[in-house]
Amino acid sequence: MIKVFNAAYRDKLRRLLSVMLPIIGTQIAIMGMNFFDASMSGQAGDADLAGAAIGGNIWMPVQTGVSGVLMAAMPLVANFLGAGERQKITVVVRHGLFLAVGFALLVLAGGAAFLPHFLQNMGLAPEVYHVALWYLAGLGLGTIPFFMITPLRSLVDTLGYTKLTMKIYLLALPINACLNYVLIFGKLGLPRLGGIGAGVASGLTYWLLLGIFAFIVLRLEPFRSYRVVGFVSPCRAWLKEYLRLGIPMGVSIFMETSIFGVVALFVAKFGTEVIAAHQAALNFSSLIYMLPLSFSLALTIVVGVEYGARNFQGARDYVHIGLQASFGIAGFYMLAEYFLRGQIALIYTNNPEVVALVKAFLLYAIGWQTGDAVAAPIQGILRGYKDVNATFWAGMLAYWGICLPLGLFLDYKMQHGAFAYWQSLDFGVLSSAILLSIRLIWLQRKISSR
Repeated sequence: MIKVFNAAYRDKLRRLLSVMLPIIGTQIAIMGMNFFDASMSGQAGDADLAGAAIGGNIWMPVQTGVSGVLMAAMPLVANFLGAGERQKITVVVRHGLFLAVGFALLVLAGGAAFLPHFLQNMGLAPEVYHVALWYLAGLGLGTIPFFMITPLRSLVDTLGYTKLTMKIYLLALPINACLNYVLIFGKLGLPRLGGIGAGVASGLTYWLLLGIFAFIVLRLEPFRSYRVVGFVSPCRAWLKEYLRLGIPMGVSIFMETSIFGVVALFVAKFGTEVIAAHQAALNFSSLIYMLPLSFSLALTIVVGVEYGARNFQGARDYVHIGLQASFGIAGFYMLAEYFLRGQIALIYTNNPEVVALVKAFLLYAIGWQTGDAVAAPIQGILRGYKDVNATFWAGMLAYWGICLPLGLFLDYKMQHGAFAYWQSLDFGVLSSAILLSIRLIWLQRKISSR
């Protein structure tokens, strides 16, 4: 490990933060859109919040899982950039766009075929079912652009222009908020859509974002020189390499995010107020998660570039710096969350019973945020090393082998109610952090022997 506060440490920390801080801005803007969906839907009514919550929990694992597959562009571009193989970057991004359209069409077809029947079998109140179904239909308007953005953003970020990406999303955030306000509450002569309007607003915002990214990569340097937008004749070898990395990444992310969706389905039986409180606490926790996730994405880039250039010591230095910084920052925001959880609850609702539940749920959220502060950066590090299978197996064991069975046991046998699933999430995330730490230690020793 490089010595803390020496010149080399400061230079690498400065480099990491220059990549990571704009990513935080970008991720907060993205989650800010979800925040506006939840908070504005909650002000429209508990049924609107619950319906948007159910819809969001169904959409979240789908969009994060597919985006995880498409995010294979990031380690591939980083490795080729470090190796100086610029011409291969064009091929990677074009294949990513090709896969993005294909996945989007599959998601839309699957949603149209199975979604109504799936929601009907959840036992939702009629008004909650109506909001959830049409909220997802509104999101469906933006499915194609949402997935196409991922390879384009991977190019922009990996080339070092994370600040540009941040500006794009910060520009889109107030536009999304205005669309939410107009569509949810029926302003400017439009009908009042309630929670459904949040889905429509997000779908329209995704088209705006795609238009901006397309303009940038087509018209501005250095992106224009890569000529990533254009026809591609799919190559089996390139698709195989993209999916070799992307599928384990996407499935591991899907397993992690889908467990929250599954938990929401089990929590739904406890009534509308519990659903609303669960979603409010989960929404805020997801906003907090953007900090370790930003470290994860930044570490994929800096470790991937160093690894592609075969500068193994430089890659190891970034590993140590990233983990130290992530856990140090986590201590501050978890402490603030503990003392401010009452004020946080009031952002989402004025219902005293819901506020009390949100405060209790946030205590458990602090537990899994401890694990995220370790697990998320390590996931990014492993992606930079093109080691993606470890996150897949760690996610499967931690979330589906430990978390879900434990939650069912605590609920049905121990009678812990809705809190059972939040307790089990703590165990699941902490287990993932331990497993990934073991894998990283092994990998670092293997690389050190080279």
